[in-house]
Amino acid sequence: MPDFLPLRPFGKTKLQVTALAAGLAPLASMPESFGYEVATDQALETLRAIFHSPINFLDTAASYGDGESERRIGMVLREYGGVPEGYVLATKVDRSLQTGDFSGDQIQRSLERSLQLLRLEQLPLVYLHDPEHTTFENVMSREGPLEVLKRFQDEDVIEHIGVAGGPIDLMIRYVETGAFEAVITHNRYTLLNRVAEPLLEIAHRRGMAVVNAAPFGGGILARGPREYPRYSYVPASSDLLERATRMEDICRHNGVPLAAAALQFSLRDPRIVSTIVGVSRAERVRQMVDLANYQIPEHVWAELEDVGPVEGDPESGRWG
Repeated sequence: MPDFLPLRPFGKTKLQVTALAAGLAPLASMPESFGYEVATDQALETLRAIFHSPINFLDTAASYGDGESERRIGMVLREYGGVPEGYVLATKVDRSLQTGDFSGDQIQRSLERSLQLLRLEQLPLVYLHDPEHTTFENVMSREGPLEVLKRFQDEDVIEHIGVAGGPIDLMIRYVETGAFEAVITHNRYTLLNRVAEPLLEIAHRRGMAVVNAAPFGGGILARGPREYPRYSYVPASSDLLERATRMEDICRHNGVPLAAAALQFSLRDPRIVSTIVGVSRAERVRQMVDLANYQIPEHVWAELEDVGPVEGDPESGRWG
């Protein structure tokens, strides 16, 4: 398989990123979310593998392991003397995981800690993370989270501001403010769930960079529904399991890895600039590039489309 991933323009910015992005949440070692631990040495080896791969886009957040992902990234960046040329590192600022504070002051503390842990003075891209944990009015208020990020942008500490979160209606509301240059949706645009469709359409029409995370739905489309009957980290519904099983059977019959179909479903959508896939081992980096380049016959896409996705937000119970 070709060891190549083309670069794409990141919305209206001057950034150029690969269609495949390395999600670094697993490197924080969060067994409560992913079901496994990641030792420090394993995390560092994985990061080095990314920096020797065709994947040039890396994604993390302040909340991943409450800073542990960023700390481990910073350890490797120290070896390289900073982010290697040609690579793009993005992080996300967060509420306090201890108190829930989502004030402008907290966002400033979050960003300053991220810079310290990453051992960097500037970042090309910073997202406001999970704004569903506060109100729209708070985010947009004077001295609120957005105004703080814009101040850091004016000071050239960050180049571009994005927003990353869950509920689609809320994300559309932020997109329509025109205040953000990029948006991340997760678990909501996959072979099995496409509730993010209107968000993709609106953001793309505005010229924003659209990033799609978790194309495997948390694992079910990578490991298969028989081995991993969960979607977005909770038990999958019977309807979702039935559709996932049919999709897995279609892929097996045609000699196509289910994971390749799940990943390329996102990669082939022209509205999506980059697709984030979590990596936790060095060999996983190579596997993701291979899956991205796997040749899938067109008739397989038609068969998968006949199965179709389930309806509704996979995490609707969390938002009420």
